[in-house]
Formats: sequence, C-alpha cells, structure tokens
Amino acid sequence: MTTKFNIDKQHTLATKTSISGTGLHTGILADITLNPANPGFGIQFQRIDLPNKPIIKADCDLVTDTSRGTTLQVNDVKVSTVEHILAALVGMGVDNCLIEINGPEVPIMDGSSKDFVEMIDNAGVIEQDAAKIWYSIDENIFLYDEAKRVEMVAMPSLDYQITTLIDFNSPVLGTQHAGLKAIIDFEKEIAPCRTFCFLHELETLLDNDLIKGGDINNAIVVVDKPVTTQEMNRLAKVFNKENIEVKSEGYLNNLELRFPNEAARHKLLDVVGDLALIGYPIKARIIANRPGHSTNVQFAKKIKQYIKRNKHVKDIPIYNPLQPPIYSLEQIEKTLPHRHPFLLVDKIIELTDSYIVGVKNVTFNEWFFPGHFPGNPVMPGVLQVEALAQTGGILCINAMPKGSYDTYFLKIDNCKFKQMVRPGDTMILKMEMTAPIRRGICEMKGTVYVAGKVTTEATLVAQIVKREES
Repeated sequence: MTTKFNIDKQHTLATKTSISGTGLHTGILADITLNPANPGFGIQFQRIDLPNKPIIKADCDLVTDTSRGTTLQVNDVKVSTVEHILAALVGMGVDNCLIEINGPEVPIMDGSSKDFVEMIDNAGVIEQDAAKIWYSIDENIFLYDEAKRVEMVAMPSLDYQITTLIDFNSPVLGTQHAGLKAIIDFEKEIAPCRTFCFLHELETLLDNDLIKGGDINNAIVVVDKPVTTQEMNRLAKVFNKENIEVKSEGYLNNLELRFPNEAARHKLLDVVGDLALIGYPIKARIIANRPGHSTNVQFAKKIKQYIKRNKHVKDIPIYNPLQPPIYSLEQIEKTLPHRHPFLLVDKIIELTDSYIVGVKNVTFNEWFFPGHFPGNPVMPGVLQVEALAQTGGILCINAMPKGSYDTYFLKIDNCKFKQMVRPGDTMILKMEMTAPIRRGICEMKGTVYVAGKVTTEATLVAQIVKREES
C-alpha cells in the first residue's frame, strides 16, 4: 500500500487473492484465499475442506490453544497459527474479509507477514461507504503475569500505537524494543520481521515432532548454548541442508537479519495479530513487555470485556443525517425483497458482524395512518416490529457467504411498546445478534428509539433461506 488510507472508513479487498504454503506445526500444505466482504462482516475463517464449510470468527473468545501460535476453534473445527495473516490484514487496513482455507493451519511462509501483505497489496484495498467505529480506552488496562514475567498495558490515546520490549536474558538478543506509531507504517517496518526461537526450544520441538513443516529459512534460531558437531549434523539432516553453521552474531543458519531488532519487531507483529481478536477497533497506546501469544490473548479478552462493560454509552445510536448511509434505499432494495408500501427501512447507518442500525422516517403520508386512529395517528406496533425485522434481515444476510437470501420470522418474544410513534418521528432501528447463526437460525434483540428514548423492544428469531437461482 503506497498511499495513506482513511482510518475512519471500513475497507475490504478490491478482488480475491490466493496463496499456498505449508503449516509450520502440522506440515500440511494449505491454500488460502482472501475474499472481499461487506461492511461489518469483520474477519472470518472458513474451512472449505470440511463438510458444510464451517466458519470461525476471528474472536479471542474462540481461542483454545496458544502453545505454538494462536488457534481458533468452534466445536471440532480448528484453524491454527492465525496471528501472522491477521496482523497483515490489520496492518493493511482491511476490516472485512472472508479467509477461505483448505487445511487446519495457516501457512508459515517465511515466518513473517511479508507474503500476506504482498498478496493484499497486489489485490488492492478499497474504501467502503461505511464508517469505522473506533472504541476509546478511557483508563489504563493492565495485565500482569508473574510466572512469565509479562507486563502489558493499554493507555488512553488518540491513535492506535504499540511498543514492545523483550529481554530473555540472552547475550545474543540482548534487550530490544520496537515501536509502531501509526498502522500505516506496518507494511515496511513490521511485516517483514520473522519469528524466532532458541536452539533448545527447536530441539524440544524436533524431539516431539511438533514442527513438521519447519524449514531453516522460516525462523531465526538463536544459539543459546554450545553446539556439538553431532547436533549440527542432525539439524542439517532434519532441514535437508548441506551446511548449517552458527554465525558469529549467535544465530543459526545463513539468514541475514532484516532489522537489528527484528525479534522485538516480530513480537510487535504478533501483538497486532492477536489483538485483532478483540473484534473492535481500538484507539489506545499498547506497551507490552515480554509478550507472548498466551498473554496477548488474555489481554485481548480483558480489553474486549472493558469495551462491552462500557459500551452502554454507545448503545443509543447517534443519527447524523449528513453522514452518508452504509446502505441507501436502492442498496436495501437489492438485499431485501420488500417494496413500497411495505418497505419500512429508509437507510442503514451502522453495520457490524453483530449489530445493525437502520432509520425509518415516519411521515403523515404513510398509507396506514388514515385507517389507524383517524384524527389521532399512531404507527401500529406490529409495523414497528416489521421495520425491526427488515433491518435484522439485512444483518443476517450480510453475515452469510456470498449469495442471495431471504429471512422469515419464526418467533417474536418479549415484545413491549413503551412510547407511541407518530407522524414526524424518526425511528432508529437497532438489531443485535444474541447468538451465533446456526443452521440458518438467527436470534436477535431489537430496539426502536425515537428522540433518544426506547419506544419498542422485542426478541426476534428468523430463518435464513438461500434463494433458488433463477
């Protein structure tokens, strides 16, 4: 990416792009395809090699293993070593992407995000007509892990900035630090930085057959002890290399460091990738001392919990008529089958993978007012619920893979009407997912706001049905 992108807008890929490689730990060759996605879709993985092609959201609450990278899992479906590709997407400003993969592990490539960044750059990143909602940190959030000697803090900031520090008592690595002042710098300053490990860790992994896809060129190996000729011969055989040597700087193999502090920069890369699992874009200054995948994910969960606890201040949607809509009326008509006089949503102003906000301007000319209390026009409650349902339909359809869908009511619960809606009112329609979509069933909580007050609430369940191709 050679030009600065608008950080206050959502972005996706201009076209799909693919790459192939071997998983570091499984040794399994996998193909990855990055697909453009709608605003609010977020980043999701799809195991296209499995029955029903299950989807796993990039979410810290779905992490089940951090021992050798970050693994996402739903039921028996896993995708492991996701951190480098997530870092590449965040670093290139991509908010919405469906990652198709036909294996259990993201390829390690050269141990950095460089190849992923290049494929994104070649595909192109496009701005979407949707605002990017940033979440601010208003107080310091700390994480301490005494056993691992890890300290992490997120501090209030006007930007998203990260500083990492490492000190492993290694005379080779020494004490290092790295910084990312703006995400636009990720591509050149952080993406090329490769993973590293110590020789004693490498030997343990080899003894337990845990790096089946390892190659001497996809990791920087720090030599932290004297190495015998027998050990060097063993490593040469494992990695199918004629000549393996210890460089004078204390590194194994013939790689030249891309930066003097490449190890600290790679730790920063991992922080970017793991914190993508928060699921919300944040403005904060992150300082991480000796970070690792386990503590990164713990920290991501802590920040996510903070946002959810304090999200109530953002719960009442703010409607700015001057802001371009995410979905205009014409775009809504391309998604929903409803038409006048039964299309009850005028525009969509917010959309994520978990909630949506629509607008309905109520006028005296509505077809139902002449017959619904003449002389005392009140919008029927059932039509308010229908307006919520149509808004929720767009949320459900947006969360599905590419195709045409319809949504049908299955159930309405806990419906309450608290205020009357009259001509001249502007209805703000908010629908929130209360559970992941399973077998095409979508559960949502709906709220109608008028002038900042709740007028209607309901819990809705709908079924998503793929349209027959004509």
